[in-house]
Amino acid sequence: MGSVIKTLAEGGPIRGVATLDIRLFVLRGPKTSKQLEIYDVNSFSLLHCLTVPGLANAADIAACKHNCCIYICDGSSQNVYRMSSTDYDKLTQWSVNDGPTSLSITVKYSVLVTCRKVRTVKQFTTDGQLLREVVLRVFSPWHTVQLSGGDLVVCHGHANEPLHRVCLMNCDMQVVKSFCKEYEGSQINTPCHMAVDEKGSVFVVDQNNCTVLLLSPTLRTVCKVISRDKLELTPYRLSLDIQHRRLYIAVNEHRKVGDYTAELLLSTCILASDKDKAEALCDFFKCSLFNEPSDDFAALLPSCIIGR
Repeated sequence: MGSVIKTLAEGGPIRGVATLDIRLFVLRGPKTSKQLEIYDVNSFSLLHCLTVPGLANAADIAACKHNCCIYICDGSSQNVYRMSSTDYDKLTQWSVNDGPTSLSITVKYSVLVTCRKVRTVKQFTTDGQLLREVVLRVFSPWHTVQLSGGDLVVCHGHANEPLHRVCLMNCDMQVVKSFCKEYEGSQINTPCHMAVDEKGSVFVVDQNNCTVLLLSPTLRTVCKVISRDKLELTPYRLSLDIQHRRLYIAVNEHRKVGDYTAELLLSTCILASDKDKAEALCDFFKCSLFNEPSDDFAALLPSCIIGR
């Protein structure tokens, strides 16, 4: 399915990954110094290794090109840190008042903070003003993303819970569609992180099945983007770089207490030279021609490129 093109240095567990322009941000934790590594997306050379003061238990990272900043959430302090992407010393923070699990950016450039233990999503402005707070009607929500039309998609389900789904929510935060069906012999198991492309297709970390799935905007169609044998370790976080047509996948392995291995994988989404395939893939999602993946659809996906 793919070949190794680059190996990034192993380190502590990766808690998040994000891209902004030509920079790749890798968040590691739990640690109190040098939590943020910044790479060049073309050469993958390490540009900076930064300490975020006060950050103790990093949970996730998100980048916003519109506001020229990155956001980092901390499970210990219950804060969100806002760092300027043009001046890394320019750092502010605000309190979530609950333990944050993950972050995402809305279509209007606000910040969605998902708090799993209290089943809540909070929306903030870029400077930390609370816009709204919604209690979700699902258990153990891991991540929330917004589609271009304004609807939210939530993935939920803890390892010891019977129901694991990716859900499309309406404006009243009721589940209107969901994906939880069996795929290649396995029920979706702890979908913990997502990324949305410009067409509304949803990439999902199926954590305990050790794979990444691609769902249509209607959550009715599924394709496996990368399989267990290519990931090797457990997937944890995603970041979609639409500009360079890349999907970054952070994977971790917990060997024993205090001993982690963490790697970063790269999967090409659509090769720029494959214009016909790219157009066909967009048409597939726009028209929802199939209810199940087919050989024709699988042929539209390019080979995966993997880097550690």
